[in-house]
Amino acid sequence: PSQRLSNPPQRLIPATALLWHRAPLMDWEEYKNKKQWAGKAKPSMTRRRIGHDYHGRCIYMVTLVVNGRQPLLGTIKGDGEKTPAKMLLSDLGNAVSQALRGLPRFYPALQIWNHQVMPDHLHAIFFVQEPIPMHFGKIVNGFKTACNKALRGLKEQGKVKTGLMSLWEPGYNDRILDHEGQLQRMKNYIADNPRRWAIKRNNPELFRVRHNVEAGGQLFAAQGNVFLLDAPWLVPVKCSRSLSEDEIARECNRYLSLAREEAVLVSPSISAGEKAVMRAAFDQGFPLIFLQENGFAPLAKPGGRRFNACAQGRLLVLAPWEHHNDRRTIKRGQCLTLNEMAEAICCEAKS
Repeated sequence: PSQRLSNPPQRLIPATALLWHRAPLMDWEEYKNKKQWAGKAKPSMTRRRIGHDYHGRCIYMVTLVVNGRQPLLGTIKGDGEKTPAKMLLSDLGNAVSQALRGLPRFYPALQIWNHQVMPDHLHAIFFVQEPIPMHFGKIVNGFKTACNKALRGLKEQGKVKTGLMSLWEPGYNDRILDHEGQLQRMKNYIADNPRRWAIKRNNPELFRVRHNVEAGGQLFAAQGNVFLLDAPWLVPVKCSRSLSEDEIARECNRYLSLAREEAVLVSPSISAGEKAVMRAAFDQGFPLIFLQENGFAPLAKPGGRRFNACAQGRLLVLAPWEHHNDRRTIKRGQCLTLNEMAEAICCEAKS
């Protein structure tokens, strides 16, 4: 029997079972040993956190995506700018929402703190109040089964027209909310989803990844406002790693003065000084071109404040290399190359 739960809540355990078992958690050492045989890492939104106890008390933000991204759950009305964006649920969207809200009847340890049904996906924040005898994924699978049952019923009634036999893509994405401020940020993100959807729908060119964008003699993948490359004055931001705090402050003031004169700042934002300059310029609403080491995943989109900056016409992100899913420490050679690329882009604009 598990020793992590010495007194499991009786209302969650079948009457025929006094004890329940579960597989031991995979720790980082075991993960590293197995990883060498796993082959090249692939982009995935369905990995579980290594070493996390999915039977324990926890807060999760879960995302499910409709198979094929079919917009079966409703439509967004409004443009998100002049008129508020609002999600109007379809019959299937209503059934999904009802099934989600009904989960605590079957799993008393579970609370639904927030959720947002979107045309082709769902976000929900779950609070598991106390240890549970099943993996959290079993609860998600139970919800998906209920949705599939609703889908079949509505198809029989002629209220849903689709060839899908299963509503959701395999697996699910979870984000474990265990850091200060994460919960409120995720609540804000969920509430803002309809507005973001409407803006992306009305301005698709600002958010989809564009490939083979030429700048400074180099081809990039790009996201955001490509027209910033045509600005008459592009200025590379380059600061030594050895600058003191006072010197960084002076560099910030210098570059911000150039931005006020309508210069577009260009940088990979690597050193502390470069980060300080680009952050200050971003906070003050100046247009920026940012170079990044990691490329874009197929469905990549700008997050948080970057999304709004793209919508406002003041941000372009360029990536010279392909996307990788694993975390890497940027190498010195890459830093030098990115700074050289930034200078080449600015020199091209002058010629």
